Amino acid sequence: MNIKLSSFLFLIVLCKASFAQTGLSSDELFQQARKAAFDEKNYPKAIGLSKQALTRSPDYSDIRVFLGRVYTWSDKTDSARTEFKKVLSKHPDNEDAAFAYGSLEYWNNNSNGALGIVSSGLKYHPGSKDLLLLKAKVLNDLKRYPEAGNTLDTLIKGDPGNSDARALADRIKDNTSKNKVGVTYDYISFDKQSNAPWHLASLEYARQTDIGSIIGYLNYANRFSKNGLQYEVDAYPHISKIFYAYMSVGYSNNVGVFPKTRAGFSLYANLPASFEAEAGFRYLHFTGDTWIYTASIGKYYKSFWFNFRTYLTPSNSSISQSYSVKARYYTGGADDYISLGIGTGISPDDPRNIILLNNGQNYKLRSNNISAAYYRSFKRRNIIFFTASVDHQEYRFQTWGNQFDLGIGYQRRF
Repeated sequence: MNIKLSSFLFLIVLCKASFAQTGLSSDELFQQARKAAFDEKNYPKAIGLSKQALTRSPDYSDIRVFLGRVYTWSDKTDSARTEFKKVLSKHPDNEDAAFAYGSLEYWNNNSNGALGIVSSGLKYHPGSKDLLLLKAKVLNDLKRYPEAGNTLDTLIKGDPGNSDARALADRIKDNTSKNKVGVTYDYISFDKQSNAPWHLASLEYARQTDIGSIIGYLNYANRFSKNGLQYEVDAYPHISKIFYAYMSVGYSNNVGVFPKTRAGFSLYANLPASFEAEAGFRYLHFTGDTWIYTASIGKYYKSFWFNFRTYLTPSNSSISQSYSVKARYYTGGADDYISLGIGTGISPDDPRNIILLNNGQNYKLRSNNISAAYYRSFKRRNIIFFTASVDHQEYRFQTWGNQFDLGIGYQRRF
């Protein structure tokens, strides 16, 4: 008798709860579904509540798009597609549905399908920041870099502080044309280290390939009244939507002006919130081997880019440390900016001072520096830039002097 009574009371409570739930409006059910998804991370509950809401309001597009998103987060992609298609079949101008559906296809490696969805959405909302950024990502994934660059230009003109657009534009700027040529020249003078100035010049040619850009350099230097040439090749292969790499190798027969050989590798990761991280190494050989390890973290914030980098050089008795902080302020597109930097130590990626790393293994020369640069594009495919820096440099053991550098460069994409 007690068991029957308990079961009967349980059914009454269940019916009351069900009645209370079904008595809620579609908006109230939608609010509960959102709480279940965002606060509780309970996707099955959110799906159930959304379905209940849709039985009351089948044409409530916001709820159906939300349901499609929850299906996406639950890896139920077919169910998500069904919900997005229902919305777009009745309301092809629904921006949220186009963005959610396009994002689903993009992250499921169907960039061609995503492009069609996003392009349709942009017909109704040509200024949509979300749709423009997604279209640029899709075009980048399809290796249609010029179109991706044009889409980002449109987005940045309307929203100059869009950090995600800045980050993507900076990553693909060298991919927007098949070819790039460039020339740079640096004039370096000293107050103590040398009576004669140093001269550095470089010619470069870059070619965009299916795996990423490949760049060849012919570098010239006149240091200590000696001339030298260095041959160098860099590559930036794409690995995935998140990762890409930097690989470099160089050779010179003029040791003392350049290292005999140099090499480098870094792995880059494009992180959420417009962050980018890097870790890698550099190798130099003058008369002995030098291994240098590097790591950096970068962040785009509105029209700014910030970067912190360190180089660590192990030796028999200690680890030499180098640090630098750089900031850019973008005045226009990816090739238009002002840059400022400060740092300590000598960078193996800096052709001006790399020769000072040829100092044996027991003692590492020290340096403090400040730098500035101005980059300006014109007629879209031309870039001119000016650089300046001052180094308070230890050029011999506990012997310091000042080094002054002025540089100019030009690049042409075609």
